[in-house]
This record gives sequence, C-alpha cells and structure tokens, in this order.
Amino acid sequence: MIFKQLIDTETSTYTYLLADENSKEAIIIDPVVEQVERDTQLINELWLTLKYILDTHVHADHVTWSGELRKIFPEAQIAVWKENKLKCADILLQDKQELSFWEYKITTLETPGHTAWCVSYVSEDMVFTWDLLLIKAAGRTDFQSGSNEKMYQNIQERIYTLPDDTTIYPAHDYNGFTSSTVGQEKKNNPLINEATSLEDFSESMDNLDLAYPKKIDVSLPANKLCWE
Repeated sequence: MIFKQLIDTETSTYTYLLADENSKEAIIIDPVVEQVERDTQLINELWLTLKYILDTHVHADHVTWSGELRKIFPEAQIAVWKENKLKCADILLQDKQELSFWEYKITTLETPGHTAWCVSYVSEDMVFTWDLLLIKAAGRTDFQSGSNEKMYQNIQERIYTLPDDTTIYPAHDYNGFTSSTVGQEKKNNPLINEATSLEDFSESMDNLDLAYPKKIDVSLPANKLCWE
C-alpha cells in the first residue's frame, strides 16, 4: 500500500492518502482546502486514480475541499456518513460498510462523540480515529451535539476492542506525535484508558476549559453549504 500522512500546520490537521501500489487506485481522508495544490500535485506525481474522498464529520477547524477535489478528479466519489445528508455526496455510508480500492478495503465505523455524526475508518492494521480519540487525549465534546457518554462508549467498545497492535492515526496532534497504537492508548491515555470510568472521563472532559475554535465561524458555514 502507498500511504501518506499529510499535515496542515495552521490547524494541525492530518490528511491521509492511501493507494494500491499496483492499480494506483486511491482514497483521501479529510482534505483541507488550503492544501489543494499540495494534495493535487502529490496525487498526480504518484500517478494515482482518486476513487474515493472521505470526510469524517462537519469540520469546525478547517474547510474541507472535497467538492473542489472532485472537480479536479471527476472520477472520484465523495463518501460521508448517511446522517450528514451532504448534498454533494455520492455515497451515504452505513456502519461497517466497506469501500474497496483494488486489493484493499476501508471499513466505516459509526463513532459519534465529538459530534453526533462522526465516523472512524479501519483499513488493514490501521484505524483513523479522527476527533474521537487523539494521542494521549480525546476530541472535544462541547459543541456540535457532542457527547461524553457516546465518546466514551465508542472509544471503549469500538476502538479499544481492536487488536492492540492496530496503529491509530488521529485527526490532529498538537504535541509532535504522528501515530500511536490501540495498546498504547488503552494503557497510557490520561483521559481515557481501559480502566477509566465514564464518571471520571466525563468529569475530565467537562473541565478541559478549551478555547473557542479559531476557524469555527468560517469553517462551519462553509462546510454546511454542502452538508445541509
């Protein structure tokens, strides 16, 4: 598999590009509008055929460029979770739905918590947890219908039940980390490990005292133009 982890440094947002090395069929997860030139150049340099564009939820920290990306690569299909009702979506995903890119598959996991309509993706020995589970942290739950209880349940029952050597790739990192594993987070995540109770997790989340997202007033309206 061709695998690229790309970062938008302004928002510390990761974008992931996966492709079958033989067929060149590719998928991209959570592209950022400011990185259109970088991502387009990389796809072309690797001679990839972009098959799927995946978004995990309605982003508050950056503007997605899924729609613009499809204009550049018209053969690509936009796939999102069914409840988001994205007007420009080609595929409305169900839980455990599989999308194939030649020899490889990526599987959708319904994992609300950060927002009411978030998904994670599993491919091979990798899980893309986005704003559900971060490295030694978890995504915020204080807006967009977030839920401490749902986040806790989905981390414990859907992520921590994966094999311990599954590599975790998050949506963001603010401390220089690029990946972790299920086993590491189960043991070492200070917010939510395998021994953390729902009560303790909720208390920690409710006292994070997080700043107002810098780009939310721009990102949410722009993204909702296509998500409503």
